Amino acid sequence: MRRYGKHTDEDDIRSRPGRRGSRPRTHIRPKHEDAAEGMVLTVDRGRLTCLVGERTVTAMKARELGRKAAVVGDRVALVGDLSGRKDTLARIVRIEKRSSVLRRTADDDDPFERVVVANADQLAVVTALADPEPRPRLIDRCLVAAFDGGLEPLLVLTKSDLAPPDQILELYGALGTPYVVTSREELENGTAADRVRAHLDGRVTAFVGHSGVGKTTLVNALVPEDRRRSTGHVNAVTGRGRHTTTSALALPLAGGVAAPGRDGSADGSGWVIDTPGVRSFGLAHIDPSRVIHAFPDLEPGTADCPRACSHDEPDCALDAWVAGGHADPARLFSLRRLLSTRERREGD
Repeated sequence: MRRYGKHTDEDDIRSRPGRRGSRPRTHIRPKHEDAAEGMVLTVDRGRLTCLVGERTVTAMKARELGRKAAVVGDRVALVGDLSGRKDTLARIVRIEKRSSVLRRTADDDDPFERVVVANADQLAVVTALADPEPRPRLIDRCLVAAFDGGLEPLLVLTKSDLAPPDQILELYGALGTPYVVTSREELENGTAADRVRAHLDGRVTAFVGHSGVGKTTLVNALVPEDRRRSTGHVNAVTGRGRHTTTSALALPLAGGVAAPGRDGSADGSGWVIDTPGVRSFGLAHIDPSRVIHAFPDLEPGTADCPRACSHDEPDCALDAWVAGGHADPARLFSLRRLLSTRERREGD
């Protein structure tokens, strides 16, 4: 007779043949101390192209990373087949700490933020002076995202043969943002690329801009075809003569293809990260209190601001700070314009 309850012993417990053992699962994961270091060059449908040494390796994210996603520019640790041969696959087992992030949301009411690029030193905002018309609100939003994410901004103004740059330069002059002005002829003959390259050497630079401003043309001039082939092809669609980038891609400038080091510094002569053309740049994820860090001449003046000050209200201490001669009034105007861009649509 089978016994139950407190009289049950181990002989009365039936076990199914072939059943897995009852050994408890462990939460201790391997450290992968022998993993190779790499840099993510592009991401396409769950497959990541990474630079490991001088080889490009196709990899996928390891299950233990959970929902944490690797993006272009990430420094990662890889195991598995690192030969780079066709039809081989490595695993990304660790994503190293990021030195900066460029993030955006699809729109201002979209709570889901997307990391576009990691570990870039600067953000090159490319805009045409005409055809298409410049969009200052979009430029403002890109600058806010750069300041929030720890990237230094660079303005690249194209098509100066169609319109003068004076108005745009006056609008952003108080920010002290470096800039390069180019014409269509300079873009075509390569002289524009030479002047832009002077701001890129030794740095990782993400390029952003809406369609038609000449961003991809400039990137193609900065990175010759043979160097694009060495790191993978742009994921692109071609229609009616227009080349449109559809996924971010990191490309090395001439001089070396070494990946950035763990401290975030770029080896070789620099990297360019081409990003897809943007129609909007949502800032729902931005904490306005972080933007002030990009204004070191104004930040000390916030010490007497009321709690959760928007820096654009009657009790804001920055007015007295500027009135006392500690900062240029144009700088405060620029800060407030950038902060208010979260409340305005780009077409306003």
